[in-house]
Amino acid sequence: MAHTPFIPELNRSVQRCLLLAMLATCVLVAACGFRLKGATPMPFDTLYTNIAQNSAFGASLRRAIMAASPNTRIVEDPAQAEVRLLQLANNERLRELSIDAEGRVEEYELNLEFTFQLVDKAGHQIIAPTTLRAIRELPYDDTLVQAKQSEITSIFQQMQQSMVDRVVRLMSAPDVAEAIENVQQLPAVEVPEDIAPVSNDPTPYGNTSWGAPTLKPGGVF
Repeated sequence: MAHTPFIPELNRSVQRCLLLAMLATCVLVAACGFRLKGATPMPFDTLYTNIAQNSAFGASLRRAIMAASPNTRIVEDPAQAEVRLLQLANNERLRELSIDAEGRVEEYELNLEFTFQLVDKAGHQIIAPTTLRAIRELPYDDTLVQAKQSEITSIFQQMQQSMVDRVVRLMSAPDVAEAIENVQQLPAVEVPEDIAPVSNDPTPYGNTSWGAPTLKPGGVF
């Protein structure tokens, strides 16, 4: 059988077609706004926050900001910062969801609320006061108080990390970059020059019954 001289040429044609198809796919994906997970630079170079850096939340937040936006520097003097991330409130609560016939709690609802705002030096609200909430449900057994206390602590830590991730995503959002570009058009609030760090120990609220786990400032974070 005679050798067919067109097979190599055919292979090269197929390769070219595959390459063009891959390039077209890349263009379409880019047009849809897709990008690989990685650093998401924030639209400012310096940031001050009154969240104490010696708290677990403060340390986790700083790590997340540096990972998402390596060019953003966290400064200790608010006067040197382009923007200020201010914690306004941080609350946690255990709420009884269900009680058995003997009055013992069978299930708890864990609540975490974090309120913050992002402003510039002049007090323009880049992100207006925003409250983030996380809620989890947990079956409870008052014969296993110590184990359940540890489980609640672990869950609150996971909820805290979720708060950190959400705050970083909000500060990296295109809306923030647009707000900074048009900052003079934003409403302004009075922000004191002397902004001392605040404790990030969540403030517990709500009543607990006999055999219930306890919430103590600093006990979770």
